[in-house]
Amino acid sequence: MADNQLPPLRDVIARHELAAKKAFGQHFLLDLNLTAKIASFAGDMSRASVLEVGPGPGGLTRAILAAGAQHLTLVEKDARFIPALEELHTAYPDQLTITENDALRTDDAALLGPGERVILSNLPYNVGTQILIKWIQADPIWWRCAVLMFQREVAERIVAKVNTKAYGRLAVLSQSRCQCQLTLRVPAAAFTPPPKVESAIVVLEPLPPEACFDDIKALEIITASAFGQRRKTLRRSLGQAANHTNISSEELIERAGLDSKARAETIDIEGFQTLANVWRQARNQSSK
Repeated sequence: MADNQLPPLRDVIARHELAAKKAFGQHFLLDLNLTAKIASFAGDMSRASVLEVGPGPGGLTRAILAAGAQHLTLVEKDARFIPALEELHTAYPDQLTITENDALRTDDAALLGPGERVILSNLPYNVGTQILIKWIQADPIWWRCAVLMFQREVAERIVAKVNTKAYGRLAVLSQSRCQCQLTLRVPAAAFTPPPKVESAIVVLEPLPPEACFDDIKALEIITASAFGQRRKTLRRSLGQAANHTNISSEELIERAGLDSKARAETIDIEGFQTLANVWRQARNQSSK
């Protein structure tokens, strides 16, 4: 069915009485030109199984289907939206699967099955970062690309470079596993109801296996410790991470070839990866 044969989204929302819930971080994107542009960032989806988390009434869903996705799987936690999404399923019965579940608990790779896989989502504001971390933790990363909308501040943190205000744990984790690009800023007025902040689209593409950092758990521990106390030097801030080993934070930093007086925001991604490797080695030695 062509998208222009579907009822207007505002009519669907009114008919099903679908008010956005602040507790779920919900804001509806109804601009068809904008949703089409967002879907286009995923490229050719004609052979792809696509995952959308938090589709709500189905604004971006319509754009993904219209863009020719081979198959689209929706994961929606809020049961209120299921009847409206079922109407889309009636229009696209062979192209759409709806799953009522919590995206933090789903096995997304299994839901999509084998073959080329893409993620395309306007993520709920309150759990967007957690869901992103879940996806980049996958080993190996199972998706070709992820086109994700976040609050603009979060998007800027994902793509941030060293020695900038936005640079932190999220940048190190994301860029250690993916190429990350902020492709579009979305004004608050584009949403119903409008949020208090702007949003932005980030496109993530997994790095080649040889460039993809292999111990994301170690990197999480190191960055949580280092950026947990941003104003302190590495020698002080890495004390918590060093507690898991039999060496001091100063020795940990020395083995990594870094300056113990430096602060976390001045250490590039390669430096954090080296710290994570040294920490892992020290932890393994202490457990013997």
